[in-house]
Amino acid sequence: MTTMLMSHKACFDHDPGRMHPEHPSRLKAVLTALEAPEFSGLVRREAPRAEIAQIGRVHPVNFVRAALDAMPTEGRIGFDADTVVSPGSGEAVLRAAGAVCAAVDAVVAGEVDNAFCAVRPPGHHAEPMRAMGFCVFNNVAVGALHAREVHGARRVAVMDFDVHHGNGTQAMFERDGELFYASTHQWPLYPGTGARSERGVGNIVNAPLSPMSGSAEFRAAMTEIVLPAIAAFKPDFLLISAGFDAHADDPLASLRLADDDYSWATTELAKIATTSCKGRLVSTLEGGYDLDALGRSAAAHVRALMAA
Repeated sequence: MTTMLMSHKACFDHDPGRMHPEHPSRLKAVLTALEAPEFSGLVRREAPRAEIAQIGRVHPVNFVRAALDAMPTEGRIGFDADTVVSPGSGEAVLRAAGAVCAAVDAVVAGEVDNAFCAVRPPGHHAEPMRAMGFCVFNNVAVGALHAREVHGARRVAVMDFDVHHGNGTQAMFERDGELFYASTHQWPLYPGTGARSERGVGNIVNAPLSPMSGSAEFRAAMTEIVLPAIAAFKPDFLLISAGFDAHADDPLASLRLADDDYSWATTELAKIATTSCKGRLVSTLEGGYDLDALGRSAAAHVRALMAA
């Protein structure tokens, strides 16, 4: 397998503050881990800027422009208490969304088999008209709609294994039966969504996990609920919201996953992509706040993509 690593130095310039969990050293930890010799075969590319029209497929254009216009020229402002932006954030959010679109393009064109977008800020909490949960624009949803509108991928699925439920992605998908969203996440936990009863139009599958759940519970939820549902949906393109904050070492929640769980989940998802959509798979970074665990988990994830 040929795997692309898509990133951009502008993603380091989004600076919500030294004490904020979503700080630039997260991206450094990921990219440093992926500098190991075993990753020398990665195709490395710089993420382009997303176009307003690309983001506008999931967020109203007036919201996109207002969010970009609100970016400060000095200091910081908060869209909410958690979602703080700095002078470099405008470029970062455009590169983060642009990375997923460009990765989709490269996979569809056959330039690479799959891709991982090492970008920040994350995106899966961003709702159509609301920045929240460290997220301004919903990167994975932008990529999903790009796959559909530009490349004719009629049925597009997103699987999200971040410890927090991707309320934004669910909100964008839940009324469109040709988009599919599945999530494993701790319950209860921020943002308070993601109950099993939230089904959309039959295209939403939530597999909440109790606090202190570990590998056995996660793998059971994937094997019994999530993977069969994605396979039954038969996507034309598959994306992953790759959050690594369900790791046992992560400080923001209390699931107990290990590095190998991310490798296993990635391998299982890649099998579905191979069967359903010619292996077309793009992953993008979401959460993960213990730097050592984040680096190891991202490495395990990318290693599995390369081996798929």
